[in-house]
Amino acid sequence: MKIEDLYREVILDHYKNPQNKGLIKDERYHEVHLFNASCGDDVIVQVYVNNNHVEDVRYEGKGCSICCSSASVMTTQIKNQTLENAFIIIEEYFKLVKGEAFNDKILNGEPLAYQGVTKFPARVRCATIAWKACETALKEAENEKQ
Repeated sequence: MKIEDLYREVILDHYKNPQNKGLIKDERYHEVHLFNASCGDDVIVQVYVNNNHVEDVRYEGKGCSICCSSASVMTTQIKNQTLENAFIIIEEYFKLVKGEAFNDKILNGEPLAYQGVTKFPARVRCATIAWKACETALKEAENEKQ
């Protein structure tokens, strides 16, 4: 099996069997809603941070397979991380999808499935919208604690 086929499998699996999908009504969660008017991707991300630890990450959204599957992958990568590590993982993911050098000791496994979107600039936004929403929600949580 070629690596491209494996990556395609990861994307389809997370699209068809999303992880951490569904929002929670809980005021401890920080929630950010982003919409991409150019393609219609619409994502809400919730994070619950306790003592600088990301206890939970959830999302709800509509959009293409790249958008929805990357949201699912994002939740699995950020959940149960320290706040500091979560920001580092997000930064490395942004580098990956932009075709920049990234730290493969920090970012490995399923997120690598999105490395190919760099060839399709219009799809970079699809692959990053949930991650940007998560980053914003984490910053809100961090600022609240200060």
